[in-house]
Amino acid sequence: MSTADLAEFRAEVRRWCRAEVPSDWRRTQAGASDDEFVRFQQEWFQRLRTAGFAVPHWPAEWGGGMPVAQQVVLYQELAAHDAPRLVLGFVSIHHAASTLLAAGTDEQRRRHLPAILDGEIWVQGFSEPEAGSDLASLRTTARREGDGFVVDGQKLWASGAAHADWCLLLARTDPAAPKRRGISYFLMDMRTPGIDVRPVRNAAGESHFCEIFLNGVVIPAENLVGPVDQGWQVAQSTLSAERGMTMLELAERLGNAGFRWLVETCRTPGPGGGRPVDDPRVLDRLAELDTEIAGLRALCRGLVERHEAGTAGPVEASVVKLYYSELLQRTMDFAVEVAGLPAHAELRKPASSGWESGAWVLDFIGSWEWTIPGGTSEIQRTIIGERGLGLPREPVVSS
Repeated sequence: MSTADLAEFRAEVRRWCRAEVPSDWRRTQAGASDDEFVRFQQEWFQRLRTAGFAVPHWPAEWGGGMPVAQQVVLYQELAAHDAPRLVLGFVSIHHAASTLLAAGTDEQRRRHLPAILDGEIWVQGFSEPEAGSDLASLRTTARREGDGFVVDGQKLWASGAAHADWCLLLARTDPAAPKRRGISYFLMDMRTPGIDVRPVRNAAGESHFCEIFLNGVVIPAENLVGPVDQGWQVAQSTLSAERGMTMLELAERLGNAGFRWLVETCRTPGPGGGRPVDDPRVLDRLAELDTEIAGLRALCRGLVERHEAGTAGPVEASVVKLYYSELLQRTMDFAVEVAGLPAHAELRKPASSGWESGAWVLDFIGSWEWTIPGGTSEIQRTIIGERGLGLPREPVVSS
């Protein structure tokens, strides 16, 4: 794609953002009720869909097909114009869609991809109380009965489960098999009897994390994704989506929104009248973060381009996830430091913002989410060492 074509597309996105991004969304979403949040997110998703901006990473036949270079421009401009994030549809348009496109049946794709575009909400039912980073240790069971599977168990840290219509579920179908070979992947209707969703209030005062209790839940066999006992392989496509196109968007938002607001914070006089930006040590730190963010953005773009070309390496997604999560945490930590005591009095952040809302203390607390789920930083380093660098596996120590 030529430079002129990209410049024309950027101008188009800018015109759209000036006309369509709600100017007061931060005010109306600060302290919004669950119903108000869901309604706003659904309306914003449809605005993006109408413009062709909701699922640019999907194949063209399903409403996407946007070249990577244009997607970078789109995410840059959405961040620069302070557009709301698609918080509620995150799992739907990335994880669910990736799974369906990579491993779903034609019928599953025809049923769910158009529904996602119409607002169907998905949650990821992977982690459990004793199976977080070591996800393969999950103990939720699914036993075959007639034309379906009966599921019993518990899921944890299921973001957005209280609003979800469907769930991407991992359950053990062969307890005797090695732990990565006895797992199956299901699409579970959240309206099925036997499902109990309980929100969990987190340290930032939010309740988007949920527990899901499953008691005799019947899932039709047609909702199985991939072969029985091969769900672990299917799950890898879901997890890779989290670190592919999703990371490209998050990196652009960290650079074009989070860092920009951090610089503005540094230019704001403190209680004593001085500005943090007048301290050369602050300038040095800003320069370091700016350089790191530029590197992150380049890494994410390269990963997406190689993924589309089929040449991505086995650990690139882990590198990007590790780099982003710890850079986000360092950036928010520094923001809290330079913002001073006034930042600790900010008790609310807009419900439709990301992890760089400008409410720095809450953002810092929230940034810890990214170094834990989807594989902790320690797990990512192990993957990089063993699969990327060829280091020997650590010995298993029996208790």
